[in-house]
Formats: sequence, structure tokens, C-alpha cells
Amino acid sequence: MGIVKAGGLKTMTIRSLAAELGVAPMSLYRHVRDKDDLLEEVVDRLLAAAWRPSARPEDWRRWTIEVADRLRSLLVSQPAALQVFLHHPVMSPAAVERMETTLDVLAAAGLPEADAWQAFATVQTYTVGFAALEASRAGWAPPGNVDGLVGRLATISVPEQFREGLGWILDALERRIPPGRGRRVPAAKRAAATPARSARARSTS
Repeated sequence: MGIVKAGGLKTMTIRSLAAELGVAPMSLYRHVRDKDDLLEEVVDRLLAAAWRPSARPEDWRRWTIEVADRLRSLLVSQPAALQVFLHHPVMSPAAVERMETTLDVLAAAGLPEADAWQAFATVQTYTVGFAALEASRAGWAPPGNVDGLVGRLATISVPEQFREGLGWILDALERRIPPGRGRRVPAAKRAAATPARSARARSTS
């Protein structure tokens, strides 16, 4: 996993990985089918270690923002994970756990099942797409004076804009929750509160 995290994804092969580990290539093939299968395993471990929020699930809005932001941060910092998420739907144990837990949180907030699924799909595609744009612009800086339109456009792929845009999505989502359902937390309180440790943990077995 260290080789992938270090950025050697493009040149890595099963043979080169086996040489790095000091084992025969056939030893790895007993555990993975090919390079893509290996990447799936690595990404699952990275996601499992990163996705769980500290926000309480009762505060569905803050919980959803943190879960999405954790995925964005992982995808931007780990090119292998971003490649896998862009290439195909990820159905690893950690990804399924994350999805099912998110659907449970949204349902508990009062969203009907169909709306909860559409909400998850919308936030997921927004997160992966934003991460791809942010990662592709890593290291880029606007030339010269950044005032005016250039300066404004330079800010559309920064983490603060991700959270701002996600807030707009959740504003629309919140209007679909029936009156009296869910717990609405004022924006000022959400910004000032210190997250508490999540009381929920689901088994991946």
C-alpha cells in the first residue's frame, strides 16, 4: 500500500510490487487477480480508515458534510483512490458500509427511501467530480494579479468552495424533509460546535 500512496501507481506492476516486497509474483497472484484487483484492495483499506465522521448521526446535515469532505480529501490526496472512483462504481466493503450508513442517516432524518438514495447519489457525484477538478489543479497558481474574474475562478476548486457548494445541495435537500422530522441545527451553531464522536459503527464482516 505504501507504493501506491507514494505515487508510483502508473509504473507499478504486480512484478515490481513483488520485487519491492521481496516475494515471488505468484505469491501475490494467490491473493489478487491483477493490478486492478490490487488497487481495489488498497482503496478499500484507505477508505475504511478515513470515511467515518466525528459528527453525530442525529445531526444529519453536519454528518453528511463531514462524510463527503472526508471522501474529497482522500481522493485528492490519493491518486489511486481517485482513479478507481472515476473508473467504475466502487462496491468494496468499506464503500458499501459508507453508503448504507449514509442512507440510514438520511432516512432517520425523515427522507423517504427514494429521496435518500437520490440525495446520496447527488452528493457522491458532486464529491467525486469536485475532487477530480481539485486534484487536477494541484500546484497550479494564477499568473500575476488574481483580482477580478481570474481570482474568482481560481477559488472554485478549493475545499472551502466544496463545502459551500455542498451546503447549497443540502439546503435543497432539507426542504424535502417533512415538517417535524429531522433536527435542524442553525448555521451559526453548526459552524461553532465541536463535533462529538459518532455513536454508530457498522460491521464490515
